[in-house]
Amino acid sequence: MSSFWIESTKNIEKNYDKLTKNLEADICVVGCGITGAIVAYYLTKEGKNVVILEKDKICEKTTANSTAKITSQHGLFYKYLLDSKGAEFAKKYYEANENAIKNIEYIVKNENLDCDFEKQDAYIFTQKQDDIKKIEDEFNAVKEIGGNADFTTSCNLPFNINVAVKFSNQAQFNSRKFVLELINKLDKDVNIFENSKVVDVKKNGNIYNIFTNENCIKAKYVVLACHYPIINVPGFYFIKMYQTRSHAIAIDADTNFFDGMYINSELPTKSFRTVKSGDKRLLVIVSEDYKTGSDINYENINNNLEKIAKEIYPNCKIKYKWSAQDCISLDKIPYIGEFSRFMPDVYVATGFKKWGMTTADIAANIICDKIMERENKYAEIFKATRTEPIKNIKEVENMLKQTAKSVVIEKFTIPKEDLEEIKSGEGKIIVVNGKKVGIYIDKNDNIHAINPVCSHLGCELVFNRLEHTWDCPCHGSRFDIDGNSIEAPSIDNLDKIELN
Repeated sequence: MSSFWIESTKNIEKNYDKLTKNLEADICVVGCGITGAIVAYYLTKEGKNVVILEKDKICEKTTANSTAKITSQHGLFYKYLLDSKGAEFAKKYYEANENAIKNIEYIVKNENLDCDFEKQDAYIFTQKQDDIKKIEDEFNAVKEIGGNADFTTSCNLPFNINVAVKFSNQAQFNSRKFVLELINKLDKDVNIFENSKVVDVKKNGNIYNIFTNENCIKAKYVVLACHYPIINVPGFYFIKMYQTRSHAIAIDADTNFFDGMYINSELPTKSFRTVKSGDKRLLVIVSEDYKTGSDINYENINNNLEKIAKEIYPNCKIKYKWSAQDCISLDKIPYIGEFSRFMPDVYVATGFKKWGMTTADIAANIICDKIMERENKYAEIFKATRTEPIKNIKEVENMLKQTAKSVVIEKFTIPKEDLEEIKSGEGKIIVVNGKKVGIYIDKNDNIHAINPVCSHLGCELVFNRLEHTWDCPCHGSRFDIDGNSIEAPSIDNLDKIELN
């Protein structure tokens, strides 16, 4: 599967060298999605010497698989913020995201970036009678903090809704085009390296050594913009957030699609926006949100997305399919700023809760201001080292139960199965000579055997039958059929097992 954003930008992507020698810099940015790119952009404007280390290729993970909505409307969120954090906090959260929209628009125009940026209104709607009150409460919450919102009973969608909250003057773009175009502008000012996986960060006096497998960057400051922090201790982010996956399709219906960006309030989630594709538009539909590593019926995911599309446009054609993974903090607020008080000058940006376009700019501004020793009025509400009690205790308990269930693999009871019972294209955990082995049999009947224990913190993995990956239900690490790490927080690959 490959997203529209990736496929539509292959003609403009460049190849960058792998890090093959030791270097020194003012700042080392780990990861080059939208957060890493904007951080580097702001810091070079300050005259800083920046190195970017990207594990794979620039912007081929979370940013390139998002919905690319640039909006301060993050679902039914402001009522939650009012209740859990108070009016002043909610107001700052709103302002920070509204400023981020303006900042991104400024970057696009000032740098003349060709990234399909366009203003759109954003809606959160419901088709359920039971959710009307929730929409009303959200509207009232936004108005209470001085936000710009409208309450409406109609919108441009080609089906009926009950009510919606509308945020005007939001935006959308091609997220990968934005990053690639911006990085191209930075090419002469930043040392950029692809296929350069960071495996460790160690303090050495007043600087940090940032290690790849073969080489080292020495830098005063480190920015962890790699989606999920690769350092477990200190920080302990693996007990402060979890990861979820969602799936998307882009369809062609040979029609003029509606304007606006939309997401519903009820479950299952349905999200809509259009994208420019040559001289026509496609419609992106997102649904099926679930915790990474969940043991669910993966076969239904694409069927459900296609059903949503066909109900609206019976003759539509599905042009692209993809999926994305997002980090969710326990209190739903991103972690931005100092990584840990025990690692000064190391900064983190994570837990964006599926709204990473505006949050990326917020993070870049906060981190840049920290490095430049300036005050940032929004830094405190996103403080990464916050330790205040988590309000949504039920969700915390559920996450910890799942982690405890998975981290001790002996607690699982797996029935013994013969290899002959595993079908081609299927993966299962079986017992071989008294040990658990993850087995995948490909379409050519080749057997791929791995140790099904996450290399991050030892959780037992679950096979993702849709994407043919081994996924961790504890912290969201993912591995391919041969055990190669493809999603953080894991760094190391899984052990391969030889079968006689």
